[in-house]
Amino acid sequence: MSWLTNVVRPKLRELVGGSREVPDNLWKQCPNCSQMVFHRELHKNLRVCPHCDHHMRLSVAERLNMLFDGGVFERVDLPKKTADRLKFKDLRKYSERLRDARTKTGERDALVAAVGEIGGHRTVVVAMNFEFMGGSMGVAVGEGLLAAARKALEDQATLIVIPASGGARMQEGILSLMQMARTTIAVEEVREAGLPYIVVLTDPTTGGVSASFAMLGDIAIAEPGSVIGFAGARVIEQTIRESLPEGFQKAEYLLEHGMIDSVVHRHKLRDALIRIIGLLRRTRPPEAATAGDPMGAVPAGEPVAAEDSAPPPEEAAPPEQQPATPEQPAAR
Repeated sequence: MSWLTNVVRPKLRELVGGSREVPDNLWKQCPNCSQMVFHRELHKNLRVCPHCDHHMRLSVAERLNMLFDGGVFERVDLPKKTADRLKFKDLRKYSERLRDARTKTGERDALVAAVGEIGGHRTVVVAMNFEFMGGSMGVAVGEGLLAAARKALEDQATLIVIPASGGARMQEGILSLMQMARTTIAVEEVREAGLPYIVVLTDPTTGGVSASFAMLGDIAIAEPGSVIGFAGARVIEQTIRESLPEGFQKAEYLLEHGMIDSVVHRHKLRDALIRIIGLLRRTRPPEAATAGDPMGAVPAGEPVAAEDSAPPPEEAAPPEQQPATPEQPAAR
């Protein structure tokens, strides 16, 4: 390998003239079909493999740009919490792992919240970053979701959560498990206010995240092929001592067994969310976003007309016009 790196590669650079560096990440190999995809084509296709339609993981920035109108949104300020309350240490100190994750991702923790408009509807979107310690849920994630829920209440906005997580963060122990209850309370506050709560399940959604706020949506949507569950398949097989069915814990399997409402292709996800928000808020999405939609279209935010939602009941005929019956003689 050193001979290829130290001898062959410099010679090739000399042949093409110049010492310009050639990026190593111009091509991405699909983990499903192993085909190589040019990075610009992959980015344009929202990181969906053009060969096998496999949905690769999106970064938080790509998610938010894809969903919000024109990619315009405002970040929600999240509270800063003490990083390492338990002074946890395994092979390395937890504080060191946090520092490395923050340097790698440029984020303070595994959750990002933003507010803007989706199809003209005021919406707060919470996206989890799997690159940050596997999107694990600690105190900062619980606080972030609670802050996002309060922002949705303040703006009377729809709350959309996009989990991508391996579960609770073991380095925070019981404090991490407490976030399951806290995030559930945040969801209930949104529901009590009559605001829609939508969950978009992505790969992977597991552990304490799937056992709390990720499975509490008014509508649960999943991306194709996403792994969704609590414990891992191998752990389940060892526990029950039986083989699991093919595709177990995949989005399509959960849809078939009634655990989620829909599996939506990433290219159609934004339009689907616009329609769902319009239905839950009793408004209809803009015409541009719903071409061919049998519902028709009216400007976003405009309430559905009464005649569109249900036909008026027929008025009963006055007694003198009703036909006579054996029990009731005709009026004179």
